[in-house]
This record gives sequence, C-alpha cells and structure tokens, in this order.
Amino acid sequence: MEIAPGIDIIGPSLWLRKEKTLIINDLHLGYEEALHKKGVLVPKQQYGLVIKELKEILAKVQPQRIVINGDLKHEFGTVSRQEWRDVLDLLDFLLKKCPEVILIQGNHDPIIKPLAEKKNLQVVSELNLGKILIAHGDELVETSAKTIIIGHEHTAITIREGSKFEKFKCFLKGRWRKKELIVVPSFNPLLEGTDVLQEKLLSPFLENISTFNVYVISKGEVFEFGKVKNIKT
Repeated sequence: MEIAPGIDIIGPSLWLRKEKTLIINDLHLGYEEALHKKGVLVPKQQYGLVIKELKEILAKVQPQRIVINGDLKHEFGTVSRQEWRDVLDLLDFLLKKCPEVILIQGNHDPIIKPLAEKKNLQVVSELNLGKILIAHGDELVETSAKTIIIGHEHTAITIREGSKFEKFKCFLKGRWRKKELIVVPSFNPLLEGTDVLQEKLLSPFLENISTFNVYVISKGEVFEFGKVKNIKT
C-alpha cells in the first residue's frame, strides 16, 4: 500500500520507489539472549523469522540500498554472543541481496561500530536522500527535507472486540513542524510494540499524534484505520 507518494508499505518495512531504498527498523537482534539472562526462557527463533520476512519482501522489490534505521542489536553496553552471530549473519545475507547497506545508529547501538567494521559498513546518525530524511527518532533533527522517516517507537495498536483483544504493528503518518512524518514499526517479530492509543510514547517527534493516520499490518496485508483520535479504545 502507498502511504505517501512514491513510498510503499511492504510488511513491516518501507519502500522508497524512486530511491530504490528499503528501510527496516528496530530489529533488536539478541533480544532472546537478553531475556534468557533475566530468566525468561523463550525459543531462539527471532533470526529465522527475520530472514523469512526479508525473503518475502525481497521477492517483491530489488533494492539498490537497504537502510537499517537504528537498534540493529539489543544490548546497550556490550555485544552478546547471539548479537555477534546474528548481526554478522544478517549483514552477510543483506549484502548478498543488495549492493549497499547503511546502518543508522539508534539508542541501543552505542557500540555498533565493531560489528559494522567487520563488514566495512558505514554507520551514520541520519541519512538524507534529497527531500527525504531517515533518522532513528530518539532525538529531534534539524532538516530542510519535506519528509522525515523514523522508527524507535515500535508503534502498534490493540484492537478489541468484546473480551477479545489483539495487538498489531502499525505505521503512523502525520505532520511535525509542517513536515510529513512517517513512523515505521519494529521489524522484531517477537514484539508487537507500544500501543499508541494507550501507552506513553517516547519519541520527541510524537508529542501529539491525534491527527496521525494509522496503517495496521497483519499477515502481509495493510489496513488503513483512519486518524488516531477517531479510533475507539
């Protein structure tokens, strides 16, 4: 589905048609090992699910550039064994599919450079593609770009019907300081994310999202839900 002129939603990723650029956000590889350290035992399936999703997306588009927009890994102050393995394997997979991979540093990535250097990849704070700026979203940016694309928030909404409820990842689109702002959900298959209708939002870009449009993704389909303020909670 087209969320803005020349910009399409494909699964939990964003595709810039003219720029031939695929944007994925907030993979948080190593999340399972972090849970294990806390005594929460979950099967290690995140990496396999990420690759499965990427294969489905890359069967539909052939990017010349893939942008990982922050929080590629999960641990803040170290690189866990799972992160070394899964991050490097993922980068190998992407580099076989695309000539250019760019890493934007997120708030979980203070020590992402040792991993990037293993694959001779560039780590940047933001990426300007003419009229489009891609930034992680944990800090405000100054830009003349007309469209800003962020992640960080792991946007989702909970849909309720009677006593039943289910949380779904979602994209948001609205205005921020007279610029178009698009928020991309987390690519992490183990987390649906933050319910934008109920929970406190962390990104400084999202102080007031009442007029933002919501695009829910479920089982490969995209559903436009209208404005946040009109969705019943």
